Amino acid sequence: MSQAFFERHQPLLEQAMAAAALRGYWSPYAESPSPRNYGETANDDGRAAFEALRGKPFPLNLHDADGTVGGEQSPYGFDLGITYPRVPADKLVAASKRALEDWRRAGPRAWVGVSLEILARLNKLSFEIAYAVQHTTGQGFMMAFQAGGPHAQDRGFEAVTYAWQEMSRIPGVAIWEKPQGKNDPIRMEKQFTVVPRGVALVIGCSTFPTWNGYPGLFASLATGNTVIVKPHPGAILPLAITVKVAREVLQEAGFDPDVVLLAAHEAGDDTAQKLALDPAVKIIDFTGSSANGDWLENNARQALVYTEKAGVNQVIIDSTDDLKGVARNLAFSLALYSGQMCTAPQNIYVPRDGIQTPEGRVGFDDVAAALGTALDKLGADAARAVELTGAIQNEGIVERIEKARALGLSVVADSKTLAHPQFENARVRTPLLLRAEAGNAAIGQEWFGPIAFVVATDSTAHSIQLARDSVIRHGALSFSAYTTDNAVAERVQDAAEVSGVSLSLNLTGAVFVNQTAAFSDFHGTGANPAANAALSDSAFVSNRFRVVQTRRHV
Repeated sequence: MSQAFFERHQPLLEQAMAAAALRGYWSPYAESPSPRNYGETANDDGRAAFEALRGKPFPLNLHDADGTVGGEQSPYGFDLGITYPRVPADKLVAASKRALEDWRRAGPRAWVGVSLEILARLNKLSFEIAYAVQHTTGQGFMMAFQAGGPHAQDRGFEAVTYAWQEMSRIPGVAIWEKPQGKNDPIRMEKQFTVVPRGVALVIGCSTFPTWNGYPGLFASLATGNTVIVKPHPGAILPLAITVKVAREVLQEAGFDPDVVLLAAHEAGDDTAQKLALDPAVKIIDFTGSSANGDWLENNARQALVYTEKAGVNQVIIDSTDDLKGVARNLAFSLALYSGQMCTAPQNIYVPRDGIQTPEGRVGFDDVAAALGTALDKLGADAARAVELTGAIQNEGIVERIEKARALGLSVVADSKTLAHPQFENARVRTPLLLRAEAGNAAIGQEWFGPIAFVVATDSTAHSIQLARDSVIRHGALSFSAYTTDNAVAERVQDAAEVSGVSLSLNLTGAVFVNQTAAFSDFHGTGANPAANAALSDSAFVSNRFRVVQTRRHV
């Protein structure tokens, strides 16, 4: 069956390889939730499936389960009431090692075929997953559908594509013949076998459990590793659904479903550490705080550790021919999912003497006011705004807003509480925008959530220096600049290349610095402290397998 899965998806896989080479627009899955793409009843069916899961044990049968765990709360104001089987870390690793024995022997076509079939089935469940993502992360429904569904699946497919591309370079068998002059040549048959590293661990985050989780999950699975998926305790459901689908496909293909396992656990326990330090765990994919990512890099020495951590994302405004467009674009980027994105901008550098526009020089205060006005307009209609801001994932982010307010900085746009028309207990906040001087220590740390600073600098050259040095020191996943001067654009690009961060120039339309597209944009570079890998490139997958050769005379 696994070979049949490969043949079923091979035409789409070939398209994906071409797309990865060209890096233009391509997606295997429709991002619009239109009935034309997913069927007339898909939304209702997905909502009903989500509601049917609430208040009861999740239908996942795991051996060696020792009780259950749950406690997820929707940021929209209600308990999910779902419980999941809890399996001790050592039992999870033991089961994963047993499942690896047959999975390893199946080979690349089986690994890739199973992976692509899982993704195809997940795509059909995109609405159910969207509601699961919405009510664990707080994303608005449209973002939850797109980022949690098709866009996450795109990233998973991308990882499988690179995995197949790298593994298919290795010939199965070669005849080696070395001439010996007048004597008969030396002839050998050499067999090359792609072998997985072993047990892989995916450590999920609370804000984008599928989008950030799928690349590592499918990169490891498609290269023959077994995978233990450890969700964040506040966002278990989206990855539990994923694991359930994966296990169903594996079983249909004749493999032990324990090739993919769920490690649900209570907040604050040591499950992640126990799994990460187990000698059998050879690969770890992590998204989360710098403190936890650094701990993994420093302590999980037996494993390849791929991390996406915190960073301070930068924006430089030097000059523009469309200040309103700049303000609208940045306000949207700041408000999108309430700034709870690893790519959301934080520090916006503006020279104290202002910027050049077609109407002449616009002072710093006026640039800041334009940003504040754009934010106020976005939040003016609560019913519309909540679809953009979503809800705040956890109370810690609300506390961070208050901590930022207490800095004593001038407020450009205050964070407001919005009433959600559907969920009266939803935790909704608009962005807080503060004015800061370039030397203020607050701008040198990440303020995850709807918190940003308009930073007064001595000049654009000073802005570039601050941004470059901050990326080198603290890391960043996005960098944006606005300028009408080609020479300035070149200096900014050079700073981005030196510091190792992706750059967006003069975004004033319908593309935002927060967004990246699979098969075209690399998410992260692995070249600054915010991440040690890129989603996705060859380096992200190629070290997850090795090649073992056998040679004999023929």
